[in-house]
Amino acid sequence: MREEGLAPARSVPARGTGGTSVRTAAAARAHARAVVDARWNPSTRPAREEDVIDLLLVVSELVANALRHGGGLAGFEMTPVRDGIRLAVRDHSDTVPASVGGPGARPAGHRVGGYGWPLVVRLARDIAIEKQDGGGKTISVFVPIRTADRPA
Repeated sequence: MREEGLAPARSVPARGTGGTSVRTAAAARAHARAVVDARWNPSTRPAREEDVIDLLLVVSELVANALRHGGGLAGFEMTPVRDGIRLAVRDHSDTVPASVGGPGARPAGHRVGGYGWPLVVRLARDIAIEKQDGGGKTISVFVPIRTADRPA
């Protein structure tokens, strides 16, 4: 659901649509910071920095996973809503991330990596994974953002 008056911030073009090109995790984080600053004015109504850090971590992990494990980034959308950011990252792989054994779960054995998805599960809400017709998947999440004047 999009907040009235705010269009989604689209990045990697989705099937012929225009938008700002996001090709790296660093570019996605910069874009996310700009979206937050546009929605929660830093001088009059700033977002809680802890929430922004959570958002930047989720953005970074989802984009890095798409690049590293998903055959590349196929789409990136951010939609600011009243109480946070809705994020959708699309890649080219049909492989769904392995389920996580709850908050704080760590990879078994000496496996390299494996920390990104548990981090996403811990910090984001409303996580949905949708396989796309023609291949690939979209991972959609919601990350709450509170204003700095609201209690934790």
